[in-house]
Amino acid sequence: MAPSMDMTAVIAIIILNSEDGSRIYEKYYNVPHRNPHGATVRSQAYPDVKSQKAFEKGLHEKTAKQTSDVILYDNKIVLYKSESDVMMYVVAGLEENEIMLYNVILSLRDSLHLLFKQSVDKRTIIENYDLVALAIDEIVDDGVILETDPTIIVQRVSKAPTQDVTQLKGIDLSEQGMNNLAQFGKAKLGDWLRQGL
Repeated sequence: MAPSMDMTAVIAIIILNSEDGSRIYEKYYNVPHRNPHGATVRSQAYPDVKSQKAFEKGLHEKTAKQTSDVILYDNKIVLYKSESDVMMYVVAGLEENEIMLYNVILSLRDSLHLLFKQSVDKRTIIENYDLVALAIDEIVDDGVILETDPTIIVQRVSKAPTQDVTQLKGIDLSEQGMNNLAQFGKAKLGDWLRQGL
């Protein structure tokens, strides 16, 4: 039988206010699980907002007094970091690799520091919510860890693709330019048809 090639999967990434435990950012993923017959079944650990908020409340209460970075809570591995007035969490199943998950929480923290060039706090996260969401989407996609290098994440989030911009600079978008483009296309198509390509 072939060895299992499972990727490390994340159940949720959560950012809470460290004072009262209120939500700032949360994203729960449908993690694929294998049943005994080998078929992949997609399920979500906390399918509704009520169960998510109950989980988050209990998580905040448990981590408010902790000093470690890793805990077991509700049969899940939870890695977390505290930054000024926010708590960042990465939640995964018991079978997942803690070292890889620790890299995810570090890349999230470091990416936000690089993006904001200042303290990562509640106000900054709310004001730059779009960048936070993009950074998290670059780190984890559909529960699968994609990237943990903060510099690469920040480059992808903060810059528009430059190759597309440079290609558009020389294009004449006027009516005459479009007519010239159509004539050029007709000529090329005719050449290709004559050559038999």
